[in-house]
Amino acid sequence: MKSKLPIIAAAVVGLILVFAIRAFMSGGADAPDEPSADSSATPKFRAGCIPVTVAASSEKAALLSAIAKKYSTSAQVADKCVDVAVFTAASGGAEQALARGWDDKVDGPLPTVWTPAASTWVGLLRGDLAKTDKANLVPDEVTSIASTPLVIAMPEPMAKALGWPEKPIGWTEMTALAKDPDGWASVGHPEWGRFTLGKTNPHLSTSGLAATVGTLVAATGRSSDLTAADLADPKIRKFAADAEQAVLHYGDTTLTYLSNLQRADDSGAGLGYVSAVAVEEKSVYDYNLGNPTGNPETLGDHKAPRVPLVGIHPREGTLMSDNPWVVLDAEWVTDEQKAAARDFGEFLRTADSQKVFADAGFRSYDGKAGAALQDSTFVDSGPVDVVLSPPSPQVLDGVRATWDELRKKAQVLLLMDVSGSMGESVGSAGKTKLELAQQAAIGALDQLSDKDDLGVWAFTTQLGDGDDVTLPLTDIAPIGQQRAEVEESVASLIPLGGTPLYAATRLAVKEMTSRLDPNRINAVVVLTDGRNEYPQDTNLEGLLDELGAGSSEAKLRVFTIAYGEGADLATLGRMSEASGAKAYDATNPANIAAVFTAVLSNF
Repeated sequence: MKSKLPIIAAAVVGLILVFAIRAFMSGGADAPDEPSADSSATPKFRAGCIPVTVAASSEKAALLSAIAKKYSTSAQVADKCVDVAVFTAASGGAEQALARGWDDKVDGPLPTVWTPAASTWVGLLRGDLAKTDKANLVPDEVTSIASTPLVIAMPEPMAKALGWPEKPIGWTEMTALAKDPDGWASVGHPEWGRFTLGKTNPHLSTSGLAATVGTLVAATGRSSDLTAADLADPKIRKFAADAEQAVLHYGDTTLTYLSNLQRADDSGAGLGYVSAVAVEEKSVYDYNLGNPTGNPETLGDHKAPRVPLVGIHPREGTLMSDNPWVVLDAEWVTDEQKAAARDFGEFLRTADSQKVFADAGFRSYDGKAGAALQDSTFVDSGPVDVVLSPPSPQVLDGVRATWDELRKKAQVLLLMDVSGSMGESVGSAGKTKLELAQQAAIGALDQLSDKDDLGVWAFTTQLGDGDDVTLPLTDIAPIGQQRAEVEESVASLIPLGGTPLYAATRLAVKEMTSRLDPNRINAVVVLTDGRNEYPQDTNLEGLLDELGAGSSEAKLRVFTIAYGEGADLATLGRMSEASGAKAYDATNPANIAAVFTAVLSNF
């Protein structure tokens, strides 16, 4: 297909930008698993105090902020007060930011301390720094401040159908059920359909990385260290590929699944969204309180679910998220800051601080469950029977590369708004939104898997003399067959017209619904910088009904991106929620690359 109108290339920029993020798949920040400390605000410190900035994984950032406030009221190091500021930094994104060189304009404030969810990221950072001959930023000794194991979370009736809590369950049972053509009917519940799995992207998410490691270990038939030879074993690869085929879609965070599950439960469909989700034990505790974000400020805002989740420790073994406290040996961290950071780290291991973690569903730094977990009937608060050792950094690199090869493939239609407002200038450099997209697109097409099916449509008004509001730019086909065509289309770019958001989305959904492939992740990605401006179609409620149609196992999901200040984030959120997907906020155009990283992690 050749470019026919200047507008064609405008839309293709959006596609290339999406693909550009594949280059960032092993790095870049994702949306936080849980809302917590502000990741964009510049920290404010008292004059004369030692400033300590903490880059924390999102599931604990709010707790750390609360503890930090208490600590800073009386802390003294070298006869100086200490101020601690906590901001959210996704574990995988922060690891890659530190490895490439932290950019405070992109990655957030320069951290004194990095505390990812698990030590797997610390090992990866050491390895990545060594590969590029950069100075090691990680001290020899790293302590833990809290812990929580990866679990397989299942709606209670489904877990009981598999024999929980009496029968040990693990990835072997999950994979067997995923492979069984009868699905849940094989255990007496045909009404539940196929077995489906929620799983996050291991390049970005601790739970996704731990679940991928756990699946591969289960395939070996032993609970010992995973090796590079294991990753090349055809039988092990087949087992892992079978497990991946059960995935509904990948996510940048587990909160995507838990929030969608909560909405399904609210409507009485708690057994209709997903069969199992790989999450941390703490997330199961939070979900059953009606607070899937885990944010203490929202606790009590929502009732407990009708159908609770149970947390299953995989019988083959599981990884612990040990929340390491890494005082960085970086050029921007002074000796005074290091001393203050170590002092705060010790404060986090005191009995009072550990109780704060325990009350929030964490285990202690040495793996012991507190009263909150002990009182829950939906998690096993005893010691984890089989704790897996994190693989070496080299093997972890291989795990992620193996996942890249074996992950469920996608069939995605990108619907790109090329209305006139895309020509607006943004930022101090005076570039347009379209120019920002062009910058992100350079050289990125090679990062996408040749086997993913993708198509690109532009949408706007003024598409010729008729009432057309969409313009197909490429076929929905393996990208490996049309890379040159897409590159060629980028040459001519102009924005024009208005924003027929509802009509264009309706047409894209109709097209993709006609070609649903149960063996692929089927999705539409809508990027728009405006709101519906098309009088011929203002029927939002009808569109939402269409987006909500279909069963969970044969579902077209619509992921939306609100690009720029004029975008209608609230409406886009309703559209994504109706389809069981997620809306992404890029109302600050400078954040578009990070947002597309999160979007692409779903496929």
